[in-house]
Amino acid sequence: MNLIVAVDNNWAIGNKGNLLVSIPNDHKHFREETTGKVVVLGRKTLATFPQGLPLKNRTNIILSTDLNYQVKDAIVVHSVEELLEELKNYNDEDVYIIGGDSIYKQMLPYCNVAHITKIDHEYEADAYFPNLDETGEWEITADSDEQTYFDIAYQFLKYERKC
Repeated sequence: MNLIVAVDNNWAIGNKGNLLVSIPNDHKHFREETTGKVVVLGRKTLATFPQGLPLKNRTNIILSTDLNYQVKDAIVVHSVEELLEELKNYNDEDVYIIGGDSIYKQMLPYCNVAHITKIDHEYEADAYFPNLDETGEWEITADSDEQTYFDIAYQFLKYERKC
């Protein structure tokens, strides 16, 4: 299972329900990685999407503890156990965890690949992703050249869980 996230130097991922920064090439990378695949996200993350609608050309699975929560054109599950059962219907390599922070933290133990956009900046934030460089369980297996968007430097990193 994969996860995909953009983080700053402190592994921050959001502030007040929003992304830290919008980098068009990062959005393009996200689309290329996840189109035609399965994306797993929380209710609050879905609410930040345009019109609060599921992503097009993907199977959207929403994890919400609200038993009455329903979303048109998406699958809603209510626990990690129910989610894992639903994910048995898909190829592991086609599943992407896309946020927010509580979903990442709950699902990280089940992921073996992490697609990280590392932004060389420190933002004001209230949501964080676990620092994969500190755990000893992950190693960088691919990286892009450093890129810039205006004055923001960033790069795409691929982490894989050590066997």
